[in-house]
Amino acid sequence: MSLVNIRNLGVTLSAPLFSKLNLAVNAGDRIGLVAANGRGKSTLLRCIAGGMEANTGDIIRSRGLTIGYVEQDVPSDLGDTPFYAAVLEALPPEERPSESWRVDVTLDSLQVSEAMRERPLKHLSGGWQRLAMLARVWVREPDVLLLDEPTNHLDLAKIGQLEEWLNALPRDVPVIISSHDRAFLDATTNRTLFLRPEQSQIFALPYTRARMALDEVDAADARRYERDIKVAQQLRKQAAKLNNIGINSGSDLLVVKTKQLKERADKLEETAKPAHLERSAGAIKLANQGTHAKVLVTLDDAAVETPDGTLLFRTGKRFIRQGDRIVLLGRNGAGKTRLMMMLRKAIENPETTQGGIKATPALVLGYGDQALADLVDEETPMHAIVHRFDVGDQRARSLLAGAGITIEKQSRPIGRLSSGQKARLGLLLLRLAEPNFYLLDEPTNHLDIEGQEALEGELLDPRASCLLVSHDRSFVRAVANRFWLIERKKLVELDGPEDFFASIGAARD
Repeated sequence: MSLVNIRNLGVTLSAPLFSKLNLAVNAGDRIGLVAANGRGKSTLLRCIAGGMEANTGDIIRSRGLTIGYVEQDVPSDLGDTPFYAAVLEALPPEERPSESWRVDVTLDSLQVSEAMRERPLKHLSGGWQRLAMLARVWVREPDVLLLDEPTNHLDLAKIGQLEEWLNALPRDVPVIISSHDRAFLDATTNRTLFLRPEQSQIFALPYTRARMALDEVDAADARRYERDIKVAQQLRKQAAKLNNIGINSGSDLLVVKTKQLKERADKLEETAKPAHLERSAGAIKLANQGTHAKVLVTLDDAAVETPDGTLLFRTGKRFIRQGDRIVLLGRNGAGKTRLMMMLRKAIENPETTQGGIKATPALVLGYGDQALADLVDEETPMHAIVHRFDVGDQRARSLLAGAGITIEKQSRPIGRLSSGQKARLGLLLLRLAEPNFYLLDEPTNHLDIEGQEALEGELLDPRASCLLVSHDRSFVRAVANRFWLIERKKLVELDGPEDFFASIGAARD
């Protein structure tokens, strides 16, 4: 018996998000919910949780069913509340004195230390805040769990921890996960729903295999549509020929036959459905100018230190060459960000050696950090473009529209853009700087899967050279051709990332 039954559900805001959606949620389901940014994932979760009404259709929930919905954002009124208290407050007041043990069990299962439990939420990292919101929902022991972008702000260790936690849940508790993290979906789901304005598709497969099945369905639909349109065109040609013959001969039979052929063509064209075309959230393109220099950066046993001078690691003698796409691996606090900052200074000041790091003067840097620090919330996207680059208003509007920032949003403060739109604006600014080397810190943060794949394609251009830090395992596997690991105060080169990914899991066991 289904715990949640969705029948012909549809939601239209400024445009249709989804329509005629049918989905049965059963015990044991682990459903991955996939769509581009702003295409209805959070809306569907809110509908299932009962916080929003759809325009059409019904959601039938089993009698007495409780649904736990973990939203993306931390409520502003919880900022000063300690971790433990924030979870305790999620219980009904009358249960708190006798049921507080449930808080300890929940926090133990999420490996929250005693010291962390006493810290106010506003002093925690984004990753710990996400886990606090999960704990607040799970402590109430819901029958169904809904997770909206649960891996946002989590590092690799916490993502692995969350995967283990989800896979250890009672098997009869269904979970619906909205996420752009492909590796996470593969590790935690057994069904995948691709949410579309029309004809949403669901497969009893985790993401990667479901995506392959979806591509086959779309390709078959495209072939069927082309075939139907071609047959309709042939019918119209035959009708035109018969019509001419009928007129010349005065044959009523040929006139009737002509009419029948036209009706068949009309019906075929009316029923033929084009294959689904995903509406792009905005183009992602990089400059990829290339350079004639073969060696771009030389690291001559540079010492990477904390601000107070404590040694984190030494680089040894290393080179970054044209065409290198290096991913920098290491645990939190190992010194990845410090090395990125040293490289940035060396490239921006090539006339000097920065602590053992020397960059060729031919380099033009494209730097992007995960906090999108180069974006000013009070500034408008138009101002950000025209005041930094030699482009006119018309060209700036065209570039912004191509990046997925509509005309009405181009003159609003950047702070009012969605996270995905901010990420695309940041990448557009990188492109306009026309760099020939990229330093990218978590570049896929806030990008949907379409955006991640587009960025992968740009970085795989033979002229692209970059060093990047990323917790996105699918992105790392797709893009990188060299792998540097910070380990035991040394920078070592690996043949691939899999041993490091596995070691993150082993360290938690």
